[in-house]
Amino acid sequence: AAPSIRLSPAARSLFDEPLAIAVQGLGPRQQVTLRASLRDETGELFQACARYQAGDDGELDLARCPALPGGSFSGLEPMGLLWALQPQTPFWRLVKRDVQSPFLLQLEVLEGHREPPGRLLAQAQHERAFLRDGVQRVPVREGRIRATLFLPPGNGPFPGIIDLYGTGGGLPEYRACLLANHGFAVLALAFYSYEDLPKEMKELHLEYFEEAVNYMLQHTQVKGPGIGLLGISKGGELCVSMASFLKGITATALINGSVANVGSVLHYKDITIPPLGFNVKRIKVNESGIADIVDALNNPLEGPDRQSFIPLEKAECRFLFIVGKDDRNWKSEFFAVEGSKHLQAHGREKPEIVCYPGAGHYIEPPFFPMCAASMHLLVGKPVMWGGEPKAHCEAQIDAWQQIQAFFHKHLTGKPPRTSSKL
Repeated sequence: AAPSIRLSPAARSLFDEPLAIAVQGLGPRQQVTLRASLRDETGELFQACARYQAGDDGELDLARCPALPGGSFSGLEPMGLLWALQPQTPFWRLVKRDVQSPFLLQLEVLEGHREPPGRLLAQAQHERAFLRDGVQRVPVREGRIRATLFLPPGNGPFPGIIDLYGTGGGLPEYRACLLANHGFAVLALAFYSYEDLPKEMKELHLEYFEEAVNYMLQHTQVKGPGIGLLGISKGGELCVSMASFLKGITATALINGSVANVGSVLHYKDITIPPLGFNVKRIKVNESGIADIVDALNNPLEGPDRQSFIPLEKAECRFLFIVGKDDRNWKSEFFAVEGSKHLQAHGREKPEIVCYPGAGHYIEPPFFPMCAASMHLLVGKPVMWGGEPKAHCEAQIDAWQQIQAFFHKHLTGKPPRTSSKL
């Protein structure tokens, strides 16, 4: 029999689900190279390859067979061909723009371990989808709100979450819709550089975010009495500000966020919080022209910079800090620890802090390949985000479970139910 690739699920899976990959019909102990390819919506090509040797029976199961040295990864890595994907163009990050279409994953089995690999022995295609069947995607244009609401299948109401990304701006929907697949009503919220919202992030007004909170609290498909907030980077820091000043928030999870206001002036009613100061002289640029900005920000516990520290002791919610210990964007672990000390000093409940050694700044949903460096809009050049690919991938899988368990516990009072497949 000719070699063939066996996938489970066979044709289509959700992006945050594992994919089992096996090859059958090879010769005993035959050496092959497996290659995975995927194009993003701009046409950018991402690839990973690994070298394998079939068993005595001509079978090759990635869950049982370690990859040999010389490819994108080695060792027993059933999902290595996905998390090790790298762009052909430097400083390119894999993001999903249109969640209504899947990524198309191409898998090839090539003869031998040469470079370039030998002839094609087998190939397969697989769809990595973002929307589970039955999840509704609802564009929201109410008042000033520019957002997309994702509602799970079935009869609500569902626990509600507002999802925020960082300084990239626009309206990323992929994390919100993946979370909706797990039973949450999730509002992906834009806050600048989208449609008629401000083009720049010089000043932000919490009243805008308050409108979004009230929209969720009043929605018939959102289970009250409060909602959750989830944010990464600048979005995580905005979640801290929202939790500190706005009513109706029960649980706040931040991924590599800050507890000081950064990058823009924040207004709410008659309160103004200035941005944390920084010193460009503390930015180091390596020989490849990539900036390391981790030391650029001032310490928010010292001098006039204390005015930028967000008064999170005012929050009436529970906090979860997800921290990549190798975050090179800013000192996420320091911010989490100081936030925790500050809460406890004011008699507040100690937050949950989950630290991941070897994880960088962009802790995304599971199986997104790690982005080591990419363009930073505010810095104007590529910056390093930190992380070691395998450890970062493992952190993403665990953090995704931690985030869901945290919201299930505090928004529904129940442990998570196990998700059904597509």
